[in-house]
Amino acid sequence: MLILQLAIILIASKIAGSLSVRLGQPAVLGKLLIGIVLGPSVLGLVHETETLEELSQIGVILLMFIAGLETDIDEFKRTGKASAFVGLGGIVVPLVIGYLTGIALNLSVFESWFLGLLLSATSVSISVQALKEMNQLQTREGTTILGAAVIDDVVVIIALAFLMSFAGGDVNLTTVVLKKVLFFAGAILVGWKVVPWFLKKFSSLKVTETVISSALIICFVFAYLAEYTGVAAIIGAYIAGVAISVTRFKDEVLEKVETISYSLFVPVFFTSIGITAQFTGVTENFGLIVVLSVIAILTKLIGASAGAKLAGFNWMGSLGIGSAMVSRGEVALILVAIGLESKLLTQDMFAVIVVVILVTTIVTPPMMKVFFKSKSRLKNVV
Repeated sequence: MLILQLAIILIASKIAGSLSVRLGQPAVLGKLLIGIVLGPSVLGLVHETETLEELSQIGVILLMFIAGLETDIDEFKRTGKASAFVGLGGIVVPLVIGYLTGIALNLSVFESWFLGLLLSATSVSISVQALKEMNQLQTREGTTILGAAVIDDVVVIIALAFLMSFAGGDVNLTTVVLKKVLFFAGAILVGWKVVPWFLKKFSSLKVTETVISSALIICFVFAYLAEYTGVAAIIGAYIAGVAISVTRFKDEVLEKVETISYSLFVPVFFTSIGITAQFTGVTENFGLIVVLSVIAILTKLIGASAGAKLAGFNWMGSLGIGSAMVSRGEVALILVAIGLESKLLTQDMFAVIVVVILVTTIVTPPMMKVFFKSKSRLKNVV
């Protein structure tokens, strides 16, 4: 059954992506939407399974690994300040407005702050693909977005630990912060000293495809350690890609990992987002979903764009960066599960937020297309 499902996903995602491009939209939008069509909500041809979920997880890890490989480390250093402004701006505005919205919905103080944190989360895995399709990933804007995503992830997770410790959860804030500090310090040190040595030694083995195998080992180990220490696995994969990007193996690894990723794992990831969508209770809560979706989109767009503008980007560039930060994706889904388990989110609100997350993910690619196209047109005019 899995084999047939994979065949259906691959043919449908490629055709849907091509149609999306023909309609002037990023291919990733078509792949997201076809997942909804294939899933239980419409045709029911493909259902969520543990194996499909694992393949999807590999897909998003490899996608962020590729983003790391394509990162210009010098540009990344130059955009540090801009990334901080964008990341923090994209947290503060959704956090405050989310909290006030929760209070207006008669949620408790802790539930309201949790709603604010949910709206503050971001996941740029979808944005990375859109940036690649528009040849914007290696620009100053693209590098700023990736840096801001790392900052966003770390700050939101620490803030969540802080909230849960006050809400009575069994969370040690000092341990949470220490684990993240140790991960980033260790990842930077290993990426600098160990990764080049490991690639050189492992690639000399007398077996086939040792370079790509060693690169994937590094990617998966970094992703696992990131997840183990409470940092998203995609951040670990991204750091692994950056570490390899400064070695002589970069081009070979990039070429082969793209072949592996885009032939199977990445299409599964994109379509699985739609496949896992549940629309139970949408009719009863339609008004709330619309309101929260608008708030989720505008707060992240305004906050991140304002941060980019303060960092010196023009308005179109700032809005392009802000739109790329709108998608909440798998990071917010992880937070939602934590909130449900820790009683910071009711079952009804859980269903509502999952749909809101899906909406933010779907609207991100076309928004980016509009703003980045306008930015390029403005640049050409000037």
